[in-house]
Amino acid sequence: MSMSTGLFYALVGGGLFALGLAGLILQPRLLGKILAFNILGSGAFLVLVGLAQRDGIPDPVPQAMVLTGIVVAVAATALALALTRRLADLTGAAVLPDDDAGTPTNRGRTDGD
Repeated sequence: MSMSTGLFYALVGGGLFALGLAGLILQPRLLGKILAFNILGSGAFLVLVGLAQRDGIPDPVPQAMVLTGIVVAVAATALALALTRRLADLTGAAVLPDDDAGTPTNRGRTDGD
């Protein structure tokens, strides 16, 4: 049983997608989340490229979508890094606040209320 090149790309892309998703969920720091999101996106691009071949001939439409996606991903990464740097300048740390501290029910409450 032989594995086609497209299927191999799709399987590796699926692995990268899963790795990126795990990093996105488990990383506490914003820089780690941005890197994990880029790995997740690269996995999705690899799946698209891998599955876009029929009889060894690549389909140009998914490849054009992947090229457009790469440009958008670079722009989104630059924006995310700029926002992370701004957050680090304002707060001194590039970490998102806890969910419990930001909910409207917990704002302004003290332990005695």
